[in-house]
Amino acid sequence: MAQTYNPAARRTRRADPIAGLRVAITGGTFGLGLALVREFVVRGARVAFVARDRARVERIATATGAFGIVGDVAGKEDIHPIAMQVVGLLGGLDLLINNASSLGSVPLRPLGDTDCEDLELALATNLVGPFRLTKALLGALAASAREGRGAVVLNVSSDAAINAYPGWGAYGVSKAALHHLSRIWQEEFATQGVRFLSLDPGDMDTPLHALAVPDADRATLKRPETAARELIAAATVALAGRSGRQRSRDGGGADAGVEVAAASG
Repeated sequence: MAQTYNPAARRTRRADPIAGLRVAITGGTFGLGLALVREFVVRGARVAFVARDRARVERIATATGAFGIVGDVAGKEDIHPIAMQVVGLLGGLDLLINNASSLGSVPLRPLGDTDCEDLELALATNLVGPFRLTKALLGALAASAREGRGAVVLNVSSDAAINAYPGWGAYGVSKAALHHLSRIWQEEFATQGVRFLSLDPGDMDTPLHALAVPDADRATLKRPETAARELIAAATVALAGRSGRQRSRDGGGADAGVEVAAASG
């Protein structure tokens, strides 16, 4: 059962357009997710993050002032408790970031050698979990859009959703499906004010990347903090309701209805 940790909130910075934004982030205790939690909190947003490890959730909630929710997005039984806590703790929802990811098999292996259970885990975490959680939170997001606050779902994608890389089969298949899910929902909700983004943050120096490519030169990889700021810029522009062409000029990424774009533009 999903559980919540509720530390004292940090002081907000009202001059920042992020201040007061109600944000939910999955996979919030490592890598990009943790960088997003920290950046949003520093800039005055109200943040709820989700992760599986209770000890890490408690520690990061205490350190940042964000609301920590213990739960597994890959588990069907956790979705509604997570969604209820997100809305209850934040008083609504303006931005959902589906960031939690699974590589499937580790070390990476050809798709023909991938166990069915590893493929199922990648799909449950990277596709079905985001689908269920987004579906459970659509009412809150639509309400935010009606109130004029804006409403955005940002699905963290990968160039593996577009390009076929040997060994990345389970991950690539699941991310490709998530990207297309984003495009479909963008079309279906185009008139209801809820916007969907599918963005690739690029190759980052994260625990997930280290698992996938243990011999990678970390000096060549993007810092998660940099990627977090780029994704936040894209989400901020989308919340303001500007067109995809304007977002491209601003360097904030692309609409979910076009190809996966690097968050740096």
